[in-house]
Amino acid sequence: MHSGIAELLLSLFVIIITAKLFGELAQRLGQSPVVGELLGGIIIGASVLGLVRETEILHDLAQLGAILLLFEVGVSSNLFDFLKVGIWAFLVAVAGVVLPFVLGYGVCQFLGLDSIHSIFVGATLTATSVGITARVFSDLDRCHTKEAKIVLGAAVIDDVIGLVILAVVTKLVASGTISLINIEYITAAAVLFLVSSLAIGALLAPYLIRLLRTMQVRGMVIAVSFSFCMLLSFFADRIGLAPIVGAFAAGLILSVTESKTHLEEQLKPVSDIFVPIFFVLMGSLVNIKLFDPFVAANQPVLAIAAALLIVAVAGKLLSGYTVFQKGINRLVIGAGMIPRGEVGLIFAGMGLTKGIINAQLFSSLVIVVMATTFITPFLLKSLLKKSPTA
Repeated sequence: MHSGIAELLLSLFVIIITAKLFGELAQRLGQSPVVGELLGGIIIGASVLGLVRETEILHDLAQLGAILLLFEVGVSSNLFDFLKVGIWAFLVAVAGVVLPFVLGYGVCQFLGLDSIHSIFVGATLTATSVGITARVFSDLDRCHTKEAKIVLGAAVIDDVIGLVILAVVTKLVASGTISLINIEYITAAAVLFLVSSLAIGALLAPYLIRLLRTMQVRGMVIAVSFSFCMLLSFFADRIGLAPIVGAFAAGLILSVTESKTHLEEQLKPVSDIFVPIFFVLMGSLVNIKLFDPFVAANQPVLAIAAALLIVAVAGKLLSGYTVFQKGINRLVIGAGMIPRGEVGLIFAGMGLTKGIINAQLFSSLVIVVMATTFITPFLLKSLLKKSPTA
């Protein structure tokens, strides 16, 4: 057998078994399985046992897992319910971008960093990873709540705003000038994609599903629905959005069809295999050696990370208080916006590869990203249990 495929098969065996065992352990301890998957990833990652290393194909499979997760969440939701909370989602998204950016910039200036570093760190803190929050809502069967709809809607808008900010910062560093035409193009393309795909899809999808149900080939509905998800994810990626935004839009479109329940059931076995790959692999990227305070080189990294973590959490928590609707748990909304996850890692990684930030500041950002990713499931589950909408 070719060594490449052999390594992939062994890695998948280790990842999936680790995900299920640690997910089971976390659930028995009263936590979301995603916590176990992240912890399991750390243990089998390079900084502990070194059983799994990220390869290009594993990275792609993990991204497919994230896409499937958001597709499943979209299908389980309701497009019209999302439209009802649209204004609140927009306000949460704007506040969730502005507050962390301003606070992050201020802290960096206070710590003596220059303006470019401060701007980039502030931009990185604006990110929101919907994957972690979506998984917790899904595990607790709360995707139908108003809080979940606002958070997921805000995360999509957050991605659009984050895309514009990243483009601005990258252009600023590369040329020292910002092209307003480029910013307007990116923003218009993102908004046009979301609005047109939801509007056209919601009109045509019910008729397409009815046609597919008349066909005799087994699995026709799930296969075409899955392909539709891949197509919208592809288009989202082509215009510079995260593919998960396209997947979420595809799920929302199909949520108004008569095959909604059938699709939910058909998606579960596929998601149970691919989604944990994403979380385990994300955990495997954590270098726990950075958390050792007795290593002199780690102390400045940890000090900066601690300060940024405080403002990263506070900025997102405060964003939930832009919602003034009765019966809404604002703290749940704010907590749902906290994790930076893969989005934050992408921001930080781009800054390092383009020479915008140094390795020390990159390490601080990685610690913040991973810390927000780990604390969210614990915090969110605790708040949801106390929520009056439970």
